[in-house]
Amino acid sequence: MSTKLSLTEKIGYGLGDTASHFVWDMVGFWILIFYTDTYGISAAAAGTIMLIARIWDMISDPIMGIIADRTNTRKGKFRPYILWMALPYSVIAVLTFTTPDFGNTGKIIYAGTTYFLLMTVFTAINLPYSSLGAVMTDDSYERAGLNSFRFIFAFTGQLIVTGTALYLARYFGGDNQAKGYQYTLLLFASVSFVLFMITFKTTKERIQPPPQQKQNLKEDLINLFKNRPWVVLFFVGIISFVMFAMQNLAIAYYFKYYISDEQGVQLFNVVGTIALILGIPLSKPLSKRFGKRNVYITSSLLSGLFFISIYLPGSQNTTTIYILNTLAKFTYAPAVPLLWTMLADTADYSEWKTGRRATGLVFSAATFAQKAGWGIGGALAGWLLAMYEFVPNNVQTDAAINGIKLMVSVFPGLLYMSCAILLYFYAIDHQTVLTMQTELTNRRAKQQDTMLNK
Repeated sequence: MSTKLSLTEKIGYGLGDTASHFVWDMVGFWILIFYTDTYGISAAAAGTIMLIARIWDMISDPIMGIIADRTNTRKGKFRPYILWMALPYSVIAVLTFTTPDFGNTGKIIYAGTTYFLLMTVFTAINLPYSSLGAVMTDDSYERAGLNSFRFIFAFTGQLIVTGTALYLARYFGGDNQAKGYQYTLLLFASVSFVLFMITFKTTKERIQPPPQQKQNLKEDLINLFKNRPWVVLFFVGIISFVMFAMQNLAIAYYFKYYISDEQGVQLFNVVGTIALILGIPLSKPLSKRFGKRNVYITSSLLSGLFFISIYLPGSQNTTTIYILNTLAKFTYAPAVPLLWTMLADTADYSEWKTGRRATGLVFSAATFAQKAGWGIGGALAGWLLAMYEFVPNNVQTDAAINGIKLMVSVFPGLLYMSCAILLYFYAIDHQTVLTMQTELTNRRAKQQDTMLNK
């Protein structure tokens, strides 16, 4: 029988992504301009740091998925990591936005080390957190609802961060931007820790691997790469997050150097995030009516076109820029929870096809895609700035301005539209979901009866 989740549990789970975003969005929106304009690292060096960290993620993400799948405690497989990693995540976040004066080479080493550690701890808490959503209920559309809650709360965190970060930095630091960033992170990281504790206390794991399943890493990996829907989502995730990273990191430069209103980026981000929050609740009803894949394809095409159109307005035509960004974010919003819901479906699909379940390993694709995308997108943003001859805190050339505009509009728009091509090969439709759910429920009940009768 499908498990219906209480409102308390949905809210508690959603607050975990608010916690993540209090730190993650400081990295996602401000880290590049923090490195170049505040800490004094070159754009190329900053981009390279982000890319090198992704090489480690290729190893750490699947390792974390394997470890989580093999964790067995009375608190569950995934929940304990929320408890264990919340404090390290918060502390390292503050260190990442701390600016010791170690000289040019020392600054690069310090920035690379703290960024590397932050991404590692992010894996250790976010992969189990994401996997948790797949084992709280076996109902695919209840998961869609849960992920809608998750991302409403996630983007509420983003709304707070992008709407207040620069104001808080100025309040705490005055003309000392470095101090302002550090104190802002201290505040956000403290709130993040508290919210993760609420998530740990209010959630419960219900779906377990088949009781007769033996640990076999080789078989799990073989099954994973034979799982075509998972492979499709793996590449969709990477491309999507490359898009997010490039655009989000470039927005601060866009407003500072093209619009000539550095503080205006906060209102722009707030309006876009509100559009996301308003669009996310459409995810569940639209996916029930038209199917998850079809909603995702439509979203990527429409949103991509609106993003590309942002290139056209002049710097004084901010109204049109706001309207196009709002439409892009609203049409993109319904797809946000679907990536995670569809990944949970691929875990069911693997169990249905092979009799084995490796939820953590499946979701390692999501965290890998998330961080690989951010790393590649961040690296591209830094390298493109260097290629277009960007010079921090100076009047920019026409070439540099054009490059910044392209990173905000055309490049991310084309990337997101390309996801529609990949999703054509995603094979789990509405009928398959219903069949899997029915057969797996019956199979689990029989397995439980067998274990009780032994």
